[in-house]
Amino acid sequence: MQSSNKKIFKRLALTAILVSAIGFWSFQSFANETATDSLTEQQLVTENHAEDHVAEVHEEGKVDAGKLIMEHIADAHDWHIATIGTAHISIPLPVIIKDANGVKVFLSSAFHHGHESFEGYALKEGKIVAVDANNQIIEDADFLDLSITKNVAAMFIAVFVLCWLMLRVAAHYTKNNNKAPKGINNLIETLILFIRDEIAKPSIGPKYEKFLPYLLTIFFFIFINNLFGLVPFFPGGANVTGNIAITLVLAIFTFVITSFSGNKSYWGHIFMPPGVPKPLWILLVPIEIIGMLNKPIVLMIRLFANITAGHIIILGFFSLIFIFGAMNQYMGLGVSILSVAFTTFMSFLELLVAFLQAYVFTLLSSLYFGSAVEEHHHEEHH
Repeated sequence: MQSSNKKIFKRLALTAILVSAIGFWSFQSFANETATDSLTEQQLVTENHAEDHVAEVHEEGKVDAGKLIMEHIADAHDWHIATIGTAHISIPLPVIIKDANGVKVFLSSAFHHGHESFEGYALKEGKIVAVDANNQIIEDADFLDLSITKNVAAMFIAVFVLCWLMLRVAAHYTKNNNKAPKGINNLIETLILFIRDEIAKPSIGPKYEKFLPYLLTIFFFIFINNLFGLVPFFPGGANVTGNIAITLVLAIFTFVITSFSGNKSYWGHIFMPPGVPKPLWILLVPIEIIGMLNKPIVLMIRLFANITAGHIIILGFFSLIFIFGAMNQYMGLGVSILSVAFTTFMSFLELLVAFLQAYVFTLLSSLYFGSAVEEHHHEEHH
């Protein structure tokens, strides 16, 4: 019993050390990037003597926390690795543009972090825009941006990891059918059984097997991307599930599957509510339709808001260091201790949130599927 307690204590201690290290790494990376960004802005104004950049330069020692937070949680066309002095070390990502002249493919490093244009295109505030010879934005330009951004690359990595994990588990069961799984295989099996027995079966009923592959895929996809989003260095740090476009697509998948799986009883309750006088259908049918369309919106906003809020809170704690440091150096030092402590606590909390949001999305999807395939029996005497 004592040896078991010692093992648990050691694991908790190692987890605490790892999360603390991640917190300090995040702080250092954020601080270096913040200082470099402010310096780069000042140098840009000094070198170009451009009046339109003067308003963007902060006073010495001050940081625009809101702008920096939004830049960190937004998508990007390169993958930031580290900042050393005034040098940004990042991985350029492919830029793919289709316009009237054909398809153009090049790396985002051609934009030089947004300071230069390339082949009639430039990077402005994280977005690719068409520009003329004077580097002015062409508002009515017709082109299609198919670039591999940071979030897209992160999804590819997550899918690769997910395929590797599942193939490894499958190979283990093929070779060791009668042996209990160990390590990561045991964890994956536990999660699979949890989704099957605690989510799919109770929510959907006898027809759960039809939807189980989708539920497993959506759970592990969200869970793995949530975990990678908490890691502040490559291949982590991307805000995939905190991007509303991605959560919208996931919600649409659930909505489409629910709609195509709906039986006669499901659609009958929406367009011909039973047990209700027909004159009231004029009021109830629009309400039922709005409720049906509201389900994917709830899925989309819930996942997006919770994941984004966690990133904003952690980055907000870091920003307090620079805000108080601009007032007084010693205040900044004192606040930095509290900020790192709160960040470590939030990192533990975000590990729980990463699982909970994947669980909630999967549970709500299974409830929607269950309502679509449920058979309603109305006896005549009722």
